[in-house]
Amino acid sequence: MTKVLTQSRPIRLKGRSFLALVLTPELPFEDWLVRLDDLAARSAGFFLRRPVVLDVATLDIDKAELRRLVDELGTRNVRIMGIEGARASLLDSALPPAMTDGRPAADFEAPAAEPDAGSDHDESAAEPELVRHEGQAIKTVPSIVVTEPVRSGQSLFFPEGDVTIVGSVASGAEVVAGGSIHVYGTLRGRALAGTMGNAQARIFCRKLEAELIAIDGFYKTAEDMEPKLRGKAVQIWLSGETIEIEPLA
Repeated sequence: MTKVLTQSRPIRLKGRSFLALVLTPELPFEDWLVRLDDLAARSAGFFLRRPVVLDVATLDIDKAELRRLVDELGTRNVRIMGIEGARASLLDSALPPAMTDGRPAADFEAPAAEPDAGSDHDESAAEPELVRHEGQAIKTVPSIVVTEPVRSGQSLFFPEGDVTIVGSVASGAEVVAGGSIHVYGTLRGRALAGTMGNAQARIFCRKLEAELIAIDGFYKTAEDMEPKLRGKAVQIWLSGETIEIEPLA
């Protein structure tokens, strides 16, 4: 009997970076989970299909407490893909894996022309360049311009800088920017600016109907916004830890 030897095909492995949401829980967990429930209730789908990393570096907890926290999040459909900052003694096979060396989102090599798979947005991106100001070279902030509306269910991520949307942002859509967000139409979905720790970022829109707005991690939902500001052209900024909104003249 003759054996036919065939060479097995190699398995192709690829490296890829994903933008994940990092949750930093606080003690006592019961109070923190109440606040999390409030956010989820007032912004439906906030955690839906979103990769989440749990950062416990600053917490003094044991393995049982960590397991209960992960279970509590699971019942809320918050699926933890990994745990950051945990001691080796806290982790076992029943918990999500340890994650280390997380890079800021600004280092992700995400092409500006393809912020979301399946999107048909027509965008132009401005590369960083140096300009002169009183004899000193200053690096400009990168930005993109989106000439199509951001439709329901779409997410637009640009952690490198500012986002300008010529159209509107539909309910159920999301715009996430490392810098400021400018919407020349109606803002109905969620807008998260300053996501790389830029507390000076702002949100501008011609008509405010947002489900949620956030700057540098501080957020405000529709129920928290003054009714007189709904439907108005506004600018939004962060003052300390408070989201401020005022009409545009």
